[in-house]
This record gives sequence, structure tokens and C-alpha cells, in this order.
Amino acid sequence: MKLGHVVGVVAMLGLGGVAQADGFINGAFESGSTSGWVTGGGDRSFYYNDDLTPARFLPGGDLYTDDGERGAVIDRSYVDPNLGAKLGTTVYSGNYAYRAEDTTTGGYATAISQKVNNYSDSNIFFAWKAVLENGGHEDFESAVMKLTLTDDTTGQLLISRTYNAGYTGSGVDARFSSEGDLFYTPQWQIEQLTIDQSLSGHSFTLSLLAADCNPTAHTGYVYLDGFGSVAPPVPEPETYGMLLAGLGLLGAVARRKNSA
Repeated sequence: MKLGHVVGVVAMLGLGGVAQADGFINGAFESGSTSGWVTGGGDRSFYYNDDLTPARFLPGGDLYTDDGERGAVIDRSYVDPNLGAKLGTTVYSGNYAYRAEDTTTGGYATAISQKVNNYSDSNIFFAWKAVLENGGHEDFESAVMKLTLTDDTTGQLLISRTYNAGYTGSGVDARFSSEGDLFYTPQWQIEQLTIDQSLSGHSFTLSLLAADCNPTAHTGYVYLDGFGSVAPPVPEPETYGMLLAGLGLLGAVARRKNSA
């Protein structure tokens, strides 16, 4: 490989995470806060999963009892306490992401939501990772996540992701891996909605609910990031490996030239 080609590869890899999502109020949590979002939470231990929605735990909902105090904005130094490196990065882009619900047990739920009005960009993107603890329960009472993107103008549900940690494993799909009693997504799950002429100018709401199990002894939480009009590429571990390999090759070429 010629030196110029190596420089090009390294440059592209190094610039991969520069772009930031825009067109939203703090869509990527880059202020280090939940400004622009609505958060809430409460006790889910008396309700089965089919009865849970984000709206019930947000302000005005009948299960809203706190402002989402078990959720948190996290930065790139944050390592998942239950899975560590197996989960990988806990921030998708930029320097911050949001973790809905805490990482321990308790029988609670946390919800977060943001609405964008009169939207005219060509895409909506967002990214998530989930950790759901399998406590040996039925699907309807296990730790659960519910993620929705709704067209508020028409009332149509455009994207819906619902997963639970039921003991049979039927509540998750191929997105998930397992480690001990945990179902988790090792890769960021990137969702995209293309805004065509039929959707341009509409208002949209993204909502997320993360809930522990109904019997209260097993946890469920979800990382959320990258809510915006563009999907910035983020170097995963294998990409960092390519970057390091490229830098090593550059060094080898430079040493060879010096020796000559």
C-alpha cells in the first residue's frame, strides 16, 4: 500500500466521529443534561407489561411519581457496571448519552420523550442499546423496554421496538446476545425514518420506557443517543483496530525511508 493511501485511510477513520446530529433540541444530550426532553418514572410493580407505556410514567400520566431520578446522562468514561466491555460503548456519538432506569433492581420504570414540530429534514435517526435481566419470569412480567416514534400529525406509530427478558428468550430477537442472566445488545441499534413528501412538515415524538421486572428483583435499562437528522459514523472497536494498524504502517514506512 502506498503511503498516500495509508494517510487517506487514517484521515477518514480519524474524522469519522466529527459530525454531530442537528435540527433537534439537544438530540444527542451534548449539553450534558436532558434539556429539551421530558423525563419521568414511577413504580411498575403492580402492572403487567402490556399495561405499560411511556406516557403513563411521564408528567400527567397516572404512574408518574418522580422526574426520572433513576435515569442519568452519562459520558464516554461510563462503563456498564453489569457487562463492562461486553456491552461496548455506552455513548453512540459525541460525548454524552442517556441511560433510562438504573442498573440495579427495584421494580421501577423510567421514561423519556422528546417532540419535534414541523419537521422538514430528510431523515430522523436515533440509536439504542438495552440490558434486560432474565429473572425466570413470564414475558408479561419480566424486565421490558418500549421504544416508539410516532407521527403526531396523523397519530400513526412509525417505529416500535418492544423487548422483554422472559425466561424462554422469546421476548428478544437476533439483535440481542446473552451473558449469564442478561439479554443485551452488544452493538448500537440504529433506527432510521426517511421523511418523504407524505411526512414532511409533520410533528414527531420519540419515547422510551425502560422497566424492571414486575416481581421487583431484576433490572432493565436502555441507553439512548443520536436523536437527530444525521447518523454520524462512530468507530467501533474493530475500526479503532484499523486506525491503529494504519498508524503502525505509517511508522514502518517512515522507519524504512529513514534507514534508506
